[in-house]
Amino acid sequence: MTETPTPTPPATHHPYGTPATPHVTVRGEAHLEVDPEIAHITITLTARSADRRTTLDDLTHRNTTTLDLIKSYGDTIERLETGTLTINPQLTRHGRAERIRAYHGHIQLTATINDFTTLGEIVTRLADHDLTRIDGPWWTLRPTSPHHAAARRQAVREALQRAREYAEALDTRLGALLELSDTGTHHTPLARTAYTESLPYAAAAGGTEPTDPAPINLEPVRQTIDAQVEASFTLIPPTLG
Repeated sequence: MTETPTPTPPATHHPYGTPATPHVTVRGEAHLEVDPEIAHITITLTARSADRRTTLDDLTHRNTTTLDLIKSYGDTIERLETGTLTINPQLTRHGRAERIRAYHGHIQLTATINDFTTLGEIVTRLADHDLTRIDGPWWTLRPTSPHHAAARRQAVREALQRAREYAEALDTRLGALLELSDTGTHHTPLARTAYTESLPYAAAAGGTEPTDPAPINLEPVRQTIDAQVEASFTLIPPTLG
């Protein structure tokens, strides 16, 4: 009869190390400041009239004009989305009853722009439209930005450097990597908000058409990326004494 060999028991894991295999656990951190890659603006279009159909027609016209203007900038517009559309009656009390005094309409659009010179031009041209509100810009990075990976690599390098410094302080060196934990990469957009609302303009003297306003100069806000890791290494047992 052939005897079944007795399996070798697995090695006991000592999470805190032993005198024969001491461990060192360190944290690595990275803090980067980088230029933003994109900017978001929100455009709110408004129409108001005592007649519901007139309100809707005016809102539709402003929406079409705004979309055509933004789309004319081509690839500098990464995303253009329509949010909410509302038509609300404004009620007023007349005697004991309420009646509709006017209709208010709103459409909200969101645009993502990757050219900041173009951004200033778009903002001023939109703000020159009647009953158009601009909120933003909000500066940020793309989710796939290489800056996120750069911060993580820097955090790992710092953790390794710290571990080596501890090993050198003990007059020994690192053995093997036991564990590397990503404790988080955080992007903090230091966004500031600008706001402008256009008002109806009067025609220039002599009946000439008004020209486009000069583009506003918008200074991008730098973005902060923080990354943290924890790493555990074995040490060559040092000689203490």
